[in-house]
Amino acid sequence: MTQIPAAAPRLPALSTTVTPAEPGTVPAAAPGTAPTANGILLAHGATGSIAANYAELIPALAATGHTVVAPDYPGSGRTPRADGPLDLDALADALVAEAVAAGVETFTLIGFSLGTAVSVRAAARHPERVRGLVLTAGLARPDHRANIWLDLWLRLLDRGDYVGFAQARALSGLSPEALNALPPAGLATVLDPDPALPPAGSAEQTALVKEVDTTGDLAGITVPTLVIATTLDQLIHPSHSRHLAEHIPGAEYAEIATGHVPMVERPEEWQGLILKFLAERAL
Repeated sequence: MTQIPAAAPRLPALSTTVTPAEPGTVPAAAPGTAPTANGILLAHGATGSIAANYAELIPALAATGHTVVAPDYPGSGRTPRADGPLDLDALADALVAEAVAAGVETFTLIGFSLGTAVSVRAAARHPERVRGLVLTAGLARPDHRANIWLDLWLRLLDRGDYVGFAQARALSGLSPEALNALPPAGLATVLDPDPALPPAGSAEQTALVKEVDTTGDLAGITVPTLVIATTLDQLIHPSHSRHLAEHIPGAEYAEIATGHVPMVERPEEWQGLILKFLAERAL
């Protein structure tokens, strides 16, 4: 009997914000055509959100002539939680659909952590839409170390141990230098056990990271790509970023001395790398 593939789980409608390019920042178009802002589609990390990962980057992109489409995954931001496991193909397709629905037909994908796998898969499935990739603190598939962290996160979430979950995220997310430099008030904020702080979809997003494997997609990526490695990363070792850069044809590679969350530890340096790449590649 022929086996019919199971349909991917249906995702809830994504909550998406669209930030237009600031007036006067869009380059002039050829005679007879209207100027069009370059499109950006954002893909955030697991247990994160658009606000948590990209709040400071979005206005910087809009100020440099970009229209930014920013969807939250199921269970993050205002997007309802999924009623089952997340699927990488379905999530990539859903993000692309949000951009198209916003009138942004082509775009550069900026992905962080889990968002790098979402971005690569979107580029593989929708090559006619994707003009470029920026991949920070990313991976093609998790290694043993990452899986141990992810299993710990899932166990703590399942037990409702939000004290332990905050501690685990602090240890895996921040570099030792950044964590040890926190003042008492900052440390208390990072370790806040309020169960309302982690996104409702944290477990499903974390479980998806354990399942991703985009190794077969990398060689087929043909768009300009910047890979940014976080060299002090305690969660996703920088060797994962080096693997992405080595296996995506023509990819550019940069390093930033932070833990897993450069938007927290060194936001200006991180933004500078992204904006420089976009400007140089006219993306």
